[in-house]
Amino acid sequence: MSKRDYYDVLSVNNSASEAELKKAYYKLAKQFHPDQNPDNPEAEKKFKEASEAYAVLSDKEKKAAYDQFGHAGVDGNMGGGFDSNFSFDDIFSNFFGDSSPFGGGGGRRNNNRGSDLQYEVSINLEEAYSGKKLKVDIPTQIKCDDCNGTGANKGSSPITCPMCNGRGQIRSQQGFFSVQQTCPQCNGKGEIISDPCKTCRGTGRVQKNKSLMVNIPKGVDDGSRIRLSGEGEAGLNGGQQGDLYIFVTLKRHPLFIREDENLFSEVPISAIDAVIGGTIDVPTIDGGKARLKVPAGTQSGDQFRLKSKGMPSVRGGRVGDLYIQAKLETPIKLNKKQIELLESFQEISSEDETPLKSEYFKKAKEFWKTRK
Repeated sequence: MSKRDYYDVLSVNNSASEAELKKAYYKLAKQFHPDQNPDNPEAEKKFKEASEAYAVLSDKEKKAAYDQFGHAGVDGNMGGGFDSNFSFDDIFSNFFGDSSPFGGGGGRRNNNRGSDLQYEVSINLEEAYSGKKLKVDIPTQIKCDDCNGTGANKGSSPITCPMCNGRGQIRSQQGFFSVQQTCPQCNGKGEIISDPCKTCRGTGRVQKNKSLMVNIPKGVDDGSRIRLSGEGEAGLNGGQQGDLYIFVTLKRHPLFIREDENLFSEVPISAIDAVIGGTIDVPTIDGGKARLKVPAGTQSGDQFRLKSKGMPSVRGGRVGDLYIQAKLETPIKLNKKQIELLESFQEISSEDETPLKSEYFKKAKEFWKTRK
């Protein structure tokens, strides 16, 4: 079943301000929160749908990806921005802190999520063109095998928190309202460790290098970010895993300059080819060559387009173009015969053959007259 448009979910348009998004989510969250609608699957579904929409649209980077690519741009399976394992209660608590305005429900909260990690990879333009699989070794915190991430020593188990009796939250009366807050002793887990694991010292995780295969998609650009959900640091005492962000940088290429999906290349053209025309072979990013017809009278800076010889779009389908910019090369180290021939050519040349030069010096003469 396809997801609803996030803007439709919150009943806002795509130019809605941060305040408008927050107001729209606040209204839906209060209406459909499970504490207000116990044993109502439809209300719970709508609450989660609103929370998911707000989680994306309230984040500038995720919103930009969603606006450009739709749900595909924030799908965790594509290295996008939305994490299907995120906590809806965490989103809701951004409005109300650790307390619920409804007094009941709730349950345990786990605030021990592992940290997100960043890793930078540098690839060349050819690899960005064809895509690449890279093995990366990342120093990180992983789940402790000896205690299976619980933080408790072998033969023991975490015990129920005596302050909240395992609920992870405590309730207090403030005037007419009953306010529920995260338990400060167990940090919302409902359990505490009385006999910590000797290997991880009760944290449930240990330092280790982790090897991963990262898929760099075709068409990736300099500065692109690839998100691998759940590949960051392990959480404390079994908490949620963080994410890994791969930042891609492109090495400078000796022949091509990239702008979006288009490539640009400055190609030297001989004076003879520029004057009388000719045909040259130019390299293309796929490792091949393309035949370029240089028309007679080509000037330095003239640009020629080779369609679909650029970079593929990371979204698929479209391929950019290759633009060849002519750079006239003046001959050097001429022999006597060549110089004589050029001098003879100059003697029989007229201003009509060099209109740009003639026009320039015409303007120069007028300028000099005004300065006298």
